[in-house]
Amino acid sequence: MSIEVGSKLQGKVTGITNFGAFVELPEGATGLVHISEVADNYVKDINEHLKVGDQVEVKVINVEKDGKIGLSIKKAKERPERPERPERSFERGERRESRGGYSNNSQRPRHAKPNENRAPKENFESKMARFLKDSEDRLASLKRNTESKRGGKGARRG
Repeated sequence: MSIEVGSKLQGKVTGITNFGAFVELPEGATGLVHISEVADNYVKDINEHLKVGDQVEVKVINVEKDGKIGLSIKKAKERPERPERPERSFERGERRESRGGYSNNSQRPRHAKPNENRAPKENFESKMARFLKDSEDRLASLKRNTESKRGGKGARRG
């Protein structure tokens, strides 16, 4: 059996490092199971999951040009497939329903009242001008407060 990406193979753990485990595959090839591919949950110490000599089922996830083989134990496990979601088609102008977002039938947030008075949209230039003015006011206030605490510009230091 050739080693191809996606194939599942039986292997034997031949070495354990702090970053993963080396697994000997059929035909004498050796691959690495990275620590992140050992289990579905976080693995702090790989020794809690694997020991040298363990027989494991692995899935080949990549084969490098230089011969390095990337393996995964967690992807080799059979999992019940999640049922596929039916395809949704959204016509132009409709938006998907999301948290606090828009419903499929309207262009306004669910919590908004239909005839609510809203401020007209501000353009970029006016937002930037307002931001700069606020920023300058804050800096001036900060400067006034710090100078008075230090004794001002003309105060002697000594």
